[in-house]
Amino acid sequence: QVQLVESGGGSVQAGGSLRLSCAAYGSTSTMDYMGWFRQAPGKEREGVASLYHDGGTPYYADSVKGRFSISQDNAKNTLYLQMNNLQPEDTAVYYCAADYLGRVNSATRHEARKYRYWGQGTQVTVSS
Repeated sequence: QVQLVESGGGSVQAGGSLRLSCAAYGSTSTMDYMGWFRQAPGKEREGVASLYHDGGTPYYADSVKGRFSISQDNAKNTLYLQMNNLQPEDTAVYYCAADYLGRVNSATRHEARKYRYWGQGTQVTVSS
């Protein structure tokens, strides 16, 4: 059974930075797609950034382009999200998600409904 464990959330002031980590356990093979999603109160869960394990151009939501950076360490089966210049509108619970090719592809990698495996979420709060 695949288990995703996130860490690194917290509270920062606007303009600050945080780095989220997501470690994958229990997978018998490298997850093809891994991504970060977030959900603010009263809003739908939205794709923030995602990555194919073999490289390629990552997906970023327009709202985070130029500020967030997704990366992975395949040897550690760990996904990261470096968040710089955080703004109050970035406040949300951030979730890590993963799945295999066939379930997720390059066209759907930003769609939360495509992913079966989810972490428990980590809160990010940005104050003005």
